[in-house]
Amino acid sequence: MKIVFMGTPEFALEALKAISSEHEILAVYTKEPKISGRGNKILKTPVHLWAEERGIEVRTPKTLRSEEEQHKFAELKADIAVVAAYGLILPQKVLEAYPLGCINIHASLLPRWRGAAPIQRAIEAGDDKSGITIMKMDAGLDTGDMLLKGEIKITAETTGGDLHDKLALMGADLVLKTLRDWDKITPQAQDNELSCYAAKIEKEESLLDCSMSAEELVHKIMAFNPYPAVYFEHKGERFKILRAITGNEKIPAGEIIQRASRLFVGCKNGAIEIKEIQRQGKKAMATQDLLRGYSFN
Repeated sequence: MKIVFMGTPEFALEALKAISSEHEILAVYTKEPKISGRGNKILKTPVHLWAEERGIEVRTPKTLRSEEEQHKFAELKADIAVVAAYGLILPQKVLEAYPLGCINIHASLLPRWRGAAPIQRAIEAGDDKSGITIMKMDAGLDTGDMLLKGEIKITAETTGGDLHDKLALMGADLVLKTLRDWDKITPQAQDNELSCYAAKIEKEESLLDCSMSAEELVHKIMAFNPYPAVYFEHKGERFKILRAITGNEKIPAGEIIQRASRLFVGCKNGAIEIKEIQRQGKKAMATQDLLRGYSFN
């Protein structure tokens, strides 16, 4: 097939690599480069860099709402557009520009977790599974017909980073299978009553909230590892909590208690024990290693 690919982060890159091995990529759409740091360094997206290195045309419009951009998109005359974590809204004219429309690689088992942060929200909610849904895009937020699904278990050890990497690979495999079997797949409508919203993660959510239960806190810590990471401050320094388990201690909410080489934080119904931590400006490490040279007492 002749394909236009639309994606931005590492998650999307795996799918782009896979698709380019079997199909013709006419152009890649991705978010525009950012200007970063004192030297005004230009930071291109992972998808941008990969496509550029291979001589694939890269387009970075700020919006696709203008008639000019929609015309440019249609002029590519692709068979289909494949979308993965692109970051811009696709107007109806874009969705309908090609014979087979636009399909999306969504990182959840739709209709559960429609929205911006399905990977983290699934772990945070204590779900025991997640997956990929390849869906036909429509004007709604992740509401289109489902084409193909893949499922993966979430365990007590699964972090947001772990799930992200596994789903990126699964998404690449499933989108290839979708394109190969296009004529054999029967689209399935979503049950809107089963849907829930995966809201974008806001900065203030990362601050350790000791009004939550131990179980809720542990889920959140695992979900937000490695980014944005749950944190607390001690003696003016920020400490990121990367892994934790529910503790058997009874500690007042908000109190940090160090017992030998173990570290506990009180919460709503008991405590969590921090197993992996990252001191500001330092590398992540096992909590017992940090406590050899730092005291919370």
